[in-house]
Amino acid sequence: MHQMARNFGTGAIAVAAALASAFPIVATAQDYPSRPVRIVLGFAPGGVADLTSRLLAQSLGERMGQPFLVDNRPGAGGIIAAETVAKAAPDGYTLLLVTNGNAAAVTLMKSLPYDPVKDFAMVAPLASFDLVILTGKNSQINSIKDILNLARTAPQKLNLGSINIGSTQHLATELFRAQAGVPMNSVTYKGTPALVAALQGDEVQVGFEVLGPVLTQITGGALRAVVVTGAKRFEALPNVPTALESGMPQYNVSGWNGVAAPGRTPRPIINRLNAEINAAIARPEIRKRMAELAVTPTGGTPEDMTKLLVSEIRRWGDVVTQAKIERQ
Repeated sequence: MHQMARNFGTGAIAVAAALASAFPIVATAQDYPSRPVRIVLGFAPGGVADLTSRLLAQSLGERMGQPFLVDNRPGAGGIIAAETVAKAAPDGYTLLLVTNGNAAAVTLMKSLPYDPVKDFAMVAPLASFDLVILTGKNSQINSIKDILNLARTAPQKLNLGSINIGSTQHLATELFRAQAGVPMNSVTYKGTPALVAALQGDEVQVGFEVLGPVLTQITGGALRAVVVTGAKRFEALPNVPTALESGMPQYNVSGWNGVAAPGRTPRPIINRLNAEINAAIARPEIRKRMAELAVTPTGGTPEDMTKLLVSEIRRWGDVVTQAKIERQ
């Protein structure tokens, strides 16, 4: 009888301990967020990542009752931003905007101070977007054929510009150089405004950028679109062909982003964030604003985000290898 009591007591204590350890997680999820949340991204203000993050942050703040703050940490191919989140407390108050650059960094960088899959808890896919190859308004370059001819005849006069080593834009530039098969210089800038200024000042003759941040300059005539890089033409620029239509049948580049938290973030918090992100990007006003940025909202589950990241690590690894980009 005493033995049964002792066994029962031990079991009860174990159950009580398990329940006690579970309650803080539930309470945390129910109370979350009780203070401001940071969304860290490896890009300067003004680009599509920044604009999309701010749109999401505003919507989440309205929905969840606490400020969501965008924390721009550009540089080092997105490693600074990713490391910041990987080493943050796993409590849902520090999030990462995951992009193609995070997937490419696995192959592009000699080493990373974190595991790009194991050190993060994926939350949700966010959006996808196409890029554009563009020039200054007074440029004599009107087509991919013009770019290649200039590269062959006067390579010293041809600079290709993009942002952030390891970004989708930079990798798109390097893939273009590799597939073109002629020498061209590549120059990177910290953000979209610097790239636009370089194009307008003829510091670079051709730019590779996401459509959203430069769409106003294109439609206003300050910059000129040569081609878009996706599989089909962009609806707002119907007269701009794709690279596939313009003599580069294998050049099809698009980008994506999503949201992740530090690894070991409690699943209830991940689920809450996932539900709120999907609800936010389903709102008609958010979808309309994203369309104006040339961004297509995607959404999905944490598992969808994990599958996307793993597949893109393979895809962009192949791009880095094909383009023979030197490891940083």
